[in-house]
Formats: sequence, structure tokens, C-alpha cells
Amino acid sequence: MKQTTLLYIERGGQYLMLHRTKKAHDENHDKWIGVGGHIEPGETPGECVLRECREETGLTPLDCRYRGIVRFRSDEYPDEDMHLFTATRCEGEQIECDEGELAWIDKDRLLALTLWEGDRLFLKLLDTRQDFFDLALEYRGEKLARAALDGRELELGGDGNAL
Repeated sequence: MKQTTLLYIERGGQYLMLHRTKKAHDENHDKWIGVGGHIEPGETPGECVLRECREETGLTPLDCRYRGIVRFRSDEYPDEDMHLFTATRCEGEQIECDEGELAWIDKDRLLALTLWEGDRLFLKLLDTRQDFFDLALEYRGEKLARAALDGRELELGGDGNAL
């Protein structure tokens, strides 16, 4: 099972988002996501999120907060446990990313971007919950088929969003 990290850096009501457009054979191609990547052998999620952020953005987060775990299951992609972080303070100079375009996006515009359906759920959780959460997402192709938050099933609307 893949172990990954994802970080959302917040600044003035915006998140730093990565539009994944440059990497070949990218399951996230043309999606907007935070920054992060695969945890290397012997690396902790916290170490990984710092390394990946520096590699992809040139920035070093100073106040990473471990917010939750998102468990992806899919009929097309390998199972993945993603460790989700947020930060509000960074040092360094932002660089160009070799995986796509970085952009500061207003948080109230995020849901209009091309996102995975489940990302819409955890982005809302980042805004509404301060405690750690465990979100399970099951996909059929790119369609969200099931979601459970802290072990409780969520009812999904026709658009895949939880009601």
C-alpha cells in the first residue's frame, strides 16, 4: 500500500495549490491538489511532508499540523493512505515546480477547481474541524462510490459530495 503525504499551506485566506500538468503517467493529471508525495523507506510522514514541500515549492513549513489520514481505495489505482497536513507559516522563496503550476487560490474558490471528488470532502473538513479525522474514500474509476468519516458512513449526493 502506498503511503503518501499532502500539505495545504494557508496564507491570507488562500491555499497554495498545485495544478498537476507536467508529469507523465500521473494519476492526478490535470487535478488541483496540495503539495506532497510518497513516503520513502525509513521516513516519517512529518519528515516526508517537509522534504516534499521543499522539493516542490522551495518553501519550508514552520508549523506543520497533522490533520488527518485519508484512506483511498480504488478499482483502478493502488490503495493509498495519505497523511494530511496544514501549515500557515513558511520560510524560503517559492520556486517553479516540475510537476505542474503552483498558484495561491482563494479558499472560497477551491471547490470550483478540477479536484478529486473526495478532496472536496477533506477540504471542507480542514475548514470545519480542528481535531484529527480519519476519512475513507472508495472510488470506481474517478467516481467517488463510498465515503466514511471516523468510521461512520457518509451519504453521498449524485455529485459525489456528502450530503
